[in-house]
Amino acid sequence: MTHSQKIKLARILIGAALLLAVIMIPAEGLLKCALFLIPYLVVGYDTLWKALRGCLRGQFFDEDFLMAVASLGALIIGEYPEAVAVMLFNQIGVLFESYAVGKSRKSIAALMDICPDRANLEKDGEITEVSPDEVAVGDYIVVKAGEKIPLDGIVEEGSTTVDTAALTGESMPRTVRAGDEVISGTVNLTGMIRVRVTKIFEDSTVSKILELVENASSKKAKAENFISKFSRFYTPSVVSAAILLAVIPSLFDGAWSTWIYRALTFLVISCPCALVISVPLTFFGGIGGASKCGILIKGGNYIEALSRCETVVFDKTGTLTKGTFTITAVHAEAHADKNTVLHYAAIAENNSNHPIAKSICEYCKEEVSHTSLSEVTELSGKGICVRTEAGEEILVGNEKLMLEKNVSYRAVSEIGTVVYVAVNGKFFGSLVISDEIKSTAKDAVHNLRRIGIRKTVMLTGDSKKTGTAVANTLGIDEVYTELLPADKVSHAETLLKQKNPKKTLAFVGDGINDAPVLSRADIGISMGAIGSDAAIEASDIVLMDDDPKKIALAIRIAKRTLSIAYQNIFFALGVKGVVLLLGAFGIVGMWAAVFADVGVSVIAILNAMRVLNIKKYA
Repeated sequence: MTHSQKIKLARILIGAALLLAVIMIPAEGLLKCALFLIPYLVVGYDTLWKALRGCLRGQFFDEDFLMAVASLGALIIGEYPEAVAVMLFNQIGVLFESYAVGKSRKSIAALMDICPDRANLEKDGEITEVSPDEVAVGDYIVVKAGEKIPLDGIVEEGSTTVDTAALTGESMPRTVRAGDEVISGTVNLTGMIRVRVTKIFEDSTVSKILELVENASSKKAKAENFISKFSRFYTPSVVSAAILLAVIPSLFDGAWSTWIYRALTFLVISCPCALVISVPLTFFGGIGGASKCGILIKGGNYIEALSRCETVVFDKTGTLTKGTFTITAVHAEAHADKNTVLHYAAIAENNSNHPIAKSICEYCKEEVSHTSLSEVTELSGKGICVRTEAGEEILVGNEKLMLEKNVSYRAVSEIGTVVYVAVNGKFFGSLVISDEIKSTAKDAVHNLRRIGIRKTVMLTGDSKKTGTAVANTLGIDEVYTELLPADKVSHAETLLKQKNPKKTLAFVGDGINDAPVLSRADIGISMGAIGSDAAIEASDIVLMDDDPKKIALAIRIAKRTLSIAYQNIFFALGVKGVVLLLGAFGIVGMWAAVFADVGVSVIAILNAMRVLNIKKYA
């Protein structure tokens, strides 16, 4: 419990004790009013101040205004215990709200705590503590055991284990050694490492995550927007109704005090605390609960869209497969040998960051960095064309590239990604590269079907044989292969037209080529650990540990969040409607009104907090 919550609790207990004491004191008239004012002001002075401040700013008709008018009106007509009770139970409701919001904020606060406030910069053999935003790309930092890694980079020296739980929700530490990538926001557990910085602080993983989380609350779901719009006309309406209830019947029977009391009761009952508090709290809790599992949802509107998802479309490489490629076969024509094929492939791919390019360069033992290139042309979805300073034109890519350049090639039927190599228009050979399916991919597809996803689709630029083999292994319903980035968008458009208009389509990808489809889909889900910055920026939901199994968990969290939000809306409106009628006809009084208002609020808040209780996997 925070300090402010402890103070509020103390005021409630003191106010309750004073109320009981004052009730026991025999007093009449002004003395009685003065005695009841003591507990009234102890528990309600802040509510009165907020109501007054709101009125001075022209912000009428909020919860504080309703409570202030109802309680002051009760004092004026001599209903002193009820006036204090209104304030007392209102404060109890506010305390519950504060506690619930605090609990739902814990995971967000823990996530915000991942931001390091210093970095050990190494220059000229000396180590200086600086702010992370003072470190440039290419600088070296030293991270000691127990410290947070402040910036993204590559380990140059040392080895250690790294705790990634704050980002991924996974408690299992991972080992990193020289050459491995480390990301900011994780914790160095055991050894000292020397890291070469690859991104400035504002572009680092931790900085982007914090920006996503901070902006999440600004993107409201329809249910949240409904509550905001509802409050704008609801509160003035009930105030007007209360005035009419106090005045019109009194003109006929003259029982002014009776009808004013009923009007004040009506105001207390009508306070929309349960809706105004619980519904946004539910969505905030959903975002917070998801972040504990390593799922970053950029706003309540995406929770709502995800809850209506019926189609999930996957990219293959890096999403359902690990994206770590291994050359499993090398084929050479009669006029070349395998080493020559590898040599030319490595020359062309040496400056590329594509996973396939890296696997070729790592597999090729021969040093190729000295080879100068005069021209490099990357052909999206086809391959690469380079020209060396010696004048050789090297083509490395798929069948489409060979056909486009009119190269007569020998097709390979093996399962895997096939890369063809040609030099000066002459075919030299091919490489077969395989990518391992992620261990959780099959369960991911199974879990999606189990929670009600009607269709799963895979879009890939890979060959038909490889793509079909992966889809069949995982149990995916439809697969489209040999696609360019523009083709993926076109297929996504077709799938969007085919789905139920009331349902949504989610696309899951990781690479920069996936960014257009991530943006076009109803919900874009990206892989955050190895995914490109463009994919993460274009997506609506980020899976921080690249685990496709968490897609089903994200959908389950979204459905649970929406269910609880609508439970609170219908429950609060239903109870309010019934008790308002009872209050208007004098069947219930101020005490019942207070219990109805605070009780509904507390029950709705407790119900909203259930969204935080999320099992690890769906």
